[in-house]
Parts: sequence; C-alpha cells; structure tokens
Amino acid sequence: MMSSSNTSDLRSIAERLRRHDNTNYSRIAGELGTNRAAVLICLFQGKEGHLRVILTQRSSTISSHSGEVALPGGKWEEGDDTHAATALREANEEIGLDPSTVEIVSILHPFYTKRHITVFPVIGIVWDISSFSPVLNPSEVESVFDVPLEMFLKNEKRREEKIELMGERFLVHYFDYETEKRCYTIWALTASILIKAASIIYQRPPAFEEHKPTFWGRSRH
Repeated sequence: MMSSSNTSDLRSIAERLRRHDNTNYSRIAGELGTNRAAVLICLFQGKEGHLRVILTQRSSTISSHSGEVALPGGKWEEGDDTHAATALREANEEIGLDPSTVEIVSILHPFYTKRHITVFPVIGIVWDISSFSPVLNPSEVESVFDVPLEMFLKNEKRREEKIELMGERFLVHYFDYETEKRCYTIWALTASILIKAASIIYQRPPAFEEHKPTFWGRSRH
C-alpha cells in the first residue's frame, strides 16, 4: 500500500505534468493525416514507493519489430479523436488495460521515426495498480512487465552502441532488466522516449551522454 507521503509525491508529479506543455498537438495531428502513432507511458507507484512504467515484449510472430520491448501503443485509427485515445485503445487491445483506470496527465513532444511516422508519447497514471489484471493479445504481445522509471537516468545496467544512419552518427542506448523469468532489453526509440520522460518527471538529465539522432526530434511536415 502507498504511504500518504508517496501518494502526495505522485499527485505533485501529476499536477506538474498537467502543466508541462500547452502545445496544440491536435493541430499538428491534423497536418499529419494518418501517418501518426501514440504510445502510452503508463506509470504507477510500486510497492517500495518508486515510480514504475509498464512495458511489453512484442510477439515474435509479427512482421514489425518482432520480439522487441515496446511501450503499449500503435498507429492512429479512424475513430481515435485524440492521441490519448489511440494510446489507450492500443493498450486495451494489447494488454487488457482498462482505459477508465488511467488518468492522462500529459502528452510529450513527438518523436519522428526513420519510417516517417510521428509518435506521440502519452503519459498516464494508474492510481490503483491492483485494478490491472493483464490480458495479453498473443498475436501482438508475448509478455508484459514493469520497470523503475528512474533506471533510464542511471548508468547502471546500460550499454551503448555508436551507430551511423541517414548520414548521421549517434548513440543507441540499451537498458537491461531482469525479472524472475527472463531478461529484457529496452533500446532505441523506446529507450529514448523513456529517457525523455524520466528527465522531465525527475527534473534532472541522465547520468550519461545521450547523443540521440536529430531525426527523432525533427518534424517532417
């Protein structure tokens, strides 16, 4: 059970995130048409009082990014009125997360993939994590797990690789996380999104050089 002090800390974080950015992403979305996606950075308070984030391992049978660790989410579909709607719908389809249990508190500046898809990170909080009983869609997700958000600011259990792509040199970060059953690696765009989210939430930079590719933050519209 959360202590009253931890609950207060989480509420303070939620309030700060609500004020984080007033950018009109609805206008941006209209300019992008259907070439957009949203992922859910779903936070909750762990047993020890630390913020944790829900992640998935994608099915090994899907054609795109098979077997990789990802945030719940996917591409926009007709009927999705907002980026939050896309992220919540996908999370419900992938892992059975009930949208009514998630409070959306912020949408971060979008990332742009090498495949010209604009990805909007949507931050949501599950205040009562006991209400979440994962129901996995086996055609999309192989497993669901959670990790401490703060790990994406630390140098522990982190590796890096120098990459050259699209005429640019940058670092790709790999974060290893081990559970009782298996070891997961969070890397590439998912890791970069979580580094950004953790930096905003904890109000400090990572303890390592990030050096991410500029095209992840460069608009193509």
